[in-house]
Amino acid sequence: MCLAIPGKVIEIIDEGGLKMGKVDYAGIVKTVCLEYIPEVKIGEYTVVHAGFGLSIIDEDEAAKSYEAWEELLSIGPDQSRKSNKDSLQMIRAMKQSTSKAGSE
Repeated sequence: MCLAIPGKVIEIIDEGGLKMGKVDYAGIVKTVCLEYIPEVKIGEYTVVHAGFGLSIIDEDEAAKSYEAWEELLSIGPDQSRKSNKDSLQMIRAMKQSTSKAGSE
């Protein structure tokens, strides 16, 4: 099963001949490989799993994904665990960042 999360591409770079990018998850920026989606542009969202951008999605799809993650984490049996609370907080921040970007 693939559990992937969307992030916004904020920078595209070349590292040793590989297309790489910096992807923002509500303020947490990670470097990911973009070789599978060479047509991605700065400002677009990509679904990332295991450090690889797998597909390009629009902002609405990113927001829907965040809503699904939020629902999953809030109803999970271990919602009192710190890791779930931290994850839920991060998902809510990412969801909020898509709604802000859409209003600009």
